[in-house]
Amino acid sequence: MTGTALELAASIREGRATARQVLEEHLALIATRDGELHAFNEVMAETARAAADRVDAAVGQGQDPGPLAGVPVALKDNLCTRGVPTTCSSKILAGWRPPYDATVVTRLAAAGALVVGKTNLDEFAMGSSTENSAFGPTRNPHDPSRVPGGSSGGSAAAVAAGFAPLALGSDTGGSIRQPAALCGVVGVKPTYGAVSRYGLIAFASSLDQIGPIATSVDDAALLLEVIGGHDPLDSTSLDQPPPDLRTQLDRGVVGLKVGLVTELTGEGIAPDVAERTRQAAAALEAAGATVREVSVPSVTYGLSAYYLIAPAEASSNLARYDGVRYGLRAPGAEDITEMYGATRAAGFGPEVKRRIMLGTYALSAGYYDAYYGKAQKVRTLIVRDFAAAYDQVDVLLSPTAPTVAFELGAKTADPMSMYMNDVCTIPSNLAGHPAISVPFGTGSGGLPVGVQIMAPALAEATMFRAAAVVEAAARDLAPAVEVA
Repeated sequence: MTGTALELAASIREGRATARQVLEEHLALIATRDGELHAFNEVMAETARAAADRVDAAVGQGQDPGPLAGVPVALKDNLCTRGVPTTCSSKILAGWRPPYDATVVTRLAAAGALVVGKTNLDEFAMGSSTENSAFGPTRNPHDPSRVPGGSSGGSAAAVAAGFAPLALGSDTGGSIRQPAALCGVVGVKPTYGAVSRYGLIAFASSLDQIGPIATSVDDAALLLEVIGGHDPLDSTSLDQPPPDLRTQLDRGVVGLKVGLVTELTGEGIAPDVAERTRQAAAALEAAGATVREVSVPSVTYGLSAYYLIAPAEASSNLARYDGVRYGLRAPGAEDITEMYGATRAAGFGPEVKRRIMLGTYALSAGYYDAYYGKAQKVRTLIVRDFAAAYDQVDVLLSPTAPTVAFELGAKTADPMSMYMNDVCTIPSNLAGHPAISVPFGTGSGGLPVGVQIMAPALAEATMFRAAAVVEAAARDLAPAVEVA
């Protein structure tokens, strides 16, 4: 039995299906097609079956297993899962099995969800195509010759392929939203601190945020309600209750003020994607919103600032992988310094090494103020410009990614070309604000296009209202946009 997460949970709670039946159908689909797509690094079939049996037993005893009763969920492989290999798609974490669960994993279990596996990603979440994985690339379910986006490409591909109706990813510069756009699913980056990062293996701690990937806006809202809320184990967790989102989805957008971001709809955006974004703006206006163009000038510097701040934080966070405490240790070294170097050389892939070196350079004596310090000042400008924009409008609208999914290998030789895929998503991470990507028709080659709705901190409810309207309008779109 397939369907949305809400439909599956309702069927299981009401006895019209069992969690075990639902799980086996999804596992069968994974077995049939994941050899082609490689969405998963690890399929947790037996663990999931045990969880399904517990859900069915609870239903049999008249108990409510929770809002995600029996719903299969996929986890990005940078979320700690007790006793299960957690690799970040890196050789340097080979063989490491965490002794604890991430808070989001604990909350999924409490809600009755079934974790079906750990999904592939760009190594340590550093990439925009899921081609940087030590275990090989993930492919886009809509066209396996193309990328699924990244770094949460495995999670987005798993949902798009029907392997699970829900998945979790992490978003440091667009790593949930960009693959969601390229795979034609919904992806959400919550407000920084709205979801606990405890148990998320860190890339850039001031930017990282866990969020949902789903087949519908309603399902994404449900999953965010489950994983959100304060966590004392995370010092950056906001002292806020779980968000109330699903009760707001039917309120519509009458009277809502929407800003179409001028700097993110012009140069660098493919014509087919730009046209779909304009159509989304028109759909919001037709539903009662007021739409106007809004300038957020400093977002044009977001990419440059991000690629100093994020590598600097990565340089610090990844220093712990030294061959001593966990994971890989290179053999044959004569002293500890040699072992450190050999382990890191063997364990990290080229993109991770590139970012560690860039970040270490930016933090080094004589360069800190010139590079890292200036990047932080640009970050402050972005926060201020967003604040000025939100004085005029309630939410902002832009493309999620500048193009539809590109071919595997097309950009691996040109890091700057690859980095440009996150030009629309990075600003929200730098500001700490929420943003959602909603599928909105197709573009070149019949491939999915995603539009992005951004909102001020903790304004997820307003953001989801707009997303629901965009999602509904997408059902009436012509099948494809081909713009020369």
